[in-house]
Amino acid sequence: MAAMASMMMKAPGAVNCGAVKTNSVALANAFYFATWIRIQRKRPLLKAFLLQALPKVSTKFGDLFVFSGPAPEIINGRAAMLGFVSAIAVEVASGRDLLSQLNSGGLSWFALTAGLMTVGTLVPLFNGISRESTSQPIFSSTAEMWNGRFAMLGLLALAFTEYVKGGPLV
Repeated sequence: MAAMASMMMKAPGAVNCGAVKTNSVALANAFYFATWIRIQRKRPLLKAFLLQALPKVSTKFGDLFVFSGPAPEIINGRAAMLGFVSAIAVEVASGRDLLSQLNSGGLSWFALTAGLMTVGTLVPLFNGISRESTSQPIFSSTAEMWNGRFAMLGLLALAFTEYVKGGPLV
């Protein structure tokens, strides 16, 4: 028993709190838990403040799908990214060009996946959540927009190059 008490006194992170010895990790966990509880109590107030601070986004179908609206470029960019990556991946794996991929059932799979992705894109937009409000430093809405534009150009260049070459790119 005395050996166990001496080991506890020499344990790394042990803190002397009067008559009771405790571990500093346990104190840190208790502090983080108490802070988390305080944040959770204030969360509805923070959410209400942030919703008032964000600009209001129109959820009308016509406003979302107008030529300069948010939906067309998001949907087309995401579809192009999906199409470009899958076309290159299937070409590397099987050696088939883009046209043969589309003729052998790839178009129906692409349409199904793009449809699901379109619904997933429209749900937040119809709820009034803008793309910029959910943007993060690395995965920003601007980066997604430019990646989509480059994927559109890449898919077009892939199709044109394979047409001119008469076969797969790789």
